[in-house]
Order: sequence, then C-alpha cells, then structure tokens
Amino acid sequence: MKKLFWLAIILMATLSVKVPAKSGALLNEVAEQYVRLVLALGEHDASYVDAYYGPEQWRVHAKEKSMTLKNIIISAKNIQDLVKLEKSDDEIVQLRIAYLDAQLNALSAKALMLLGSSRFDFDQQSQALYNTQAPKNDLQSYKKVLAELEKIVPGEGPLSERMDTFRAQFVIPRDKLRLVFDAAIKECRDRTKPFVNLLENENFELEFVTDKPWSGYNWYKGNSFSLIQVNVELPIDISRAVDLGCHEGYPGHHTYNGLLEANLYKKRGWVEYSVYPLYSPQSLIAEGSANYGIEMAFPDDEKIQFEKNVLYPLAGLDPKLADSHERVAKLMGQLSYASNEVARMYINGKIDAETAASMLQEYTLSSEQKAKQRVKFYDAYGAYVINYNWGKDLVKNWVEAGPDQSLQGRWKRFAKLLSSPRLPSTLD
Repeated sequence: MKKLFWLAIILMATLSVKVPAKSGALLNEVAEQYVRLVLALGEHDASYVDAYYGPEQWRVHAKEKSMTLKNIIISAKNIQDLVKLEKSDDEIVQLRIAYLDAQLNALSAKALMLLGSSRFDFDQQSQALYNTQAPKNDLQSYKKVLAELEKIVPGEGPLSERMDTFRAQFVIPRDKLRLVFDAAIKECRDRTKPFVNLLENENFELEFVTDKPWSGYNWYKGNSFSLIQVNVELPIDISRAVDLGCHEGYPGHHTYNGLLEANLYKKRGWVEYSVYPLYSPQSLIAEGSANYGIEMAFPDDEKIQFEKNVLYPLAGLDPKLADSHERVAKLMGQLSYASNEVARMYINGKIDAETAASMLQEYTLSSEQKAKQRVKFYDAYGAYVINYNWGKDLVKNWVEAGPDQSLQGRWKRFAKLLSSPRLPSTLD
C-alpha cells in the first residue's frame, strides 16, 4: 500500500489533481487522466483523437495547457504504473484494467514517434500501437492466386490492366450513388437490428467527399450519432456499397461506438470510453469487427443475392454479371495480406513510394490511382493497415471459438465483443 500511495502522490503531483482515498476511486481517477492525456496528445497530431464526447472543459483545458510530448510520456508512464497495481475478481473490471494498460502503452509509443526520439519499424509500430503483430507472408505466395485470376479475367495484356477493364463493368454511376448506398445501409441495419440492441436515438448522416487517403470513414459524434463519409474520388464498385454500409454503419463503427458509449461510458461511468484515440489497440477491434460484421450481416451467399436482386438494378448494372464478379472478388480477397507486405517494406525504408505503388498493382491488382491512394494511406497511418485484415481474422477466430455456433449464438458473442473492453491481447 505504501508503494501505491507514493505512486499516487507522484501521479497527482504531475497532473495536479487530488489523491483519491480508495483503490476503485483511483482507477476512475486514472481513467480521467488517461482521457486528458489523449486530448493533450491530440494537440500534437490532429488525426490522433478520432472521437470525443466527454466534458468540453477537458478539451478546452488540453488546448490551454498545451503539455509537451515529454511531459505526456512521463505522465502516461506514471498512470500505467498505477494501473498495473490494480486487481479485481470481476472479469469486466479485469478487462478494463488491461484496456487502460494497453491504451496507455500505445499513447506513450505514439508520443515517442511524434517526438522523433525513437524510430519504429512496421512490426514495432504494430505491437506498440495495436497490441499485436500481423503474420508475415512471402509475396511470392500470392502467385498461385494471381495465376487463377489470369485464367478467369477476360482480355489481353497485363492482368492489372485487364482487371481495370473488368471492374469498370461494376462501377456505380455517380448519379446513383445516393440511391444505392441508402438501400445498402438500410439493409445492413435491418439485418443487424434483430441481433443487436441498437439504441433508440441512433442515427447517422451520409456524405460523399473527395481528396482523402481512405475509401470510407465514420466520424462518431457521441449520443449515438455518426457522420459517415464515402470517398468518391475514385470509381466505386457495386460490392463496396454493402461493405461500407456494414463497416462504417451496421454492425460496424457506428454500432460499436454507440454501444461502447451507452454501456461503458454512460451506464458504468467509465470515462475512458468518452474518447477514441485512433492509433491504439481499440482500433484493431474496431476495424476487425467492422470487417467481420459484413459476414455476420450477410452470411454465405446472402450478400451476392441482395446485390443481384436489389443493388444492381438500382445502379443500372446487369445482374447477370454478378456471379463472375463474385468469383473474382473471392480470389481478390486472398490477396489482402499482400498490402501488408508492401506496407512493411515501404515503412521500413526498403522501397520508395513509386515502387510500393507498382507492387500494389502487381500483387493486389489495384488500379494505378488506387495504388497511389494506398501509398498515401501508408504515409498518413503507417502500420494501421493490419487492423483491417489481421483484426478481422482475430475477431472472426474469437467469435467462432464460442460454444454456440448457430447464427443466433455467433451474433450473441459478436454483440458481447461490441459492448465490452476487449483488446487483441484479451481475445482468448
């Protein structure tokens, strides 16, 4: 207890707050200081705070106080020392403690990166920021899949160019985007609602934008409201309507953020869930569950059937082409991890931007424009790419390890994940 007391004194002296009398109160105080540090670090990186809906005076204080990166690192370490001393027999409190520990570790790592005093390679970024490392794959291992695509994608010339021609058949016309996306998101919501307790006041606004390094984004505003943006700078494939509808909306980011806010921040008073730092382990669960959520909402062949029966006609596309698109899409999905390998080489300084774009065209069959956009994503977000595919696999394995593998059982376990403070290291 003496060690705990003196650590608390050091912490509170650093952060200028009162020392709480009880251990439980200390954990709540630590959670508040964690939020304040996230907001402080957000003053050094505009993309760091992805969402915040806590007390406005904390945000104002972060702007006015303007903590240095070094002080943020010192304070985070002090808080982390206190978190490690906390014990509980309650499983969800144990998860809370693990969450705060992992998030603080990532916060310190991000501050170090911004400070420039330490260089993090791809795998070091992954471990420090996202609490895990994605598996490594030899790019040559994708040659077999590429050979299969060579056989089924029609036309002559390089495969990447033939893919551009093939994909052009499935582009949603600009004047049909709103119609198609509205229908897709509604279906995603209708398929989620029977299994997840969506909040009564939940809602979102859909907006089309350009000049972004990503294809879609959910800006969660709090109180169960989101701004969902879709980047229309590049042509949008018909299959992306359902993918983005689920990923950004239901049962993806909009659903996940709303449930965390309602169940952990508002009901339990856990203030650490009033803020979402982008470069943190929480993002792996967020992105992984959002991608796996597509399979949850549209199991087996239900996605392609919905697209053929509803979205293709709305977009003015030929539904007879849907089966060939699906066959190619399944093979393309097997190339997902190739992007991680290109990112690893690029971030580690083994290749330049031009080479990275060229390799993306070769191994992921991205168009030239899409490949260049992807490299911009690496520049902006670093190793964040692992959260989409590796995150999905971790979430999928955890959900499908449950004892009840009926549709209802998997949804129940999936909904539990969306409402609890689980992180990569606690997906066991």
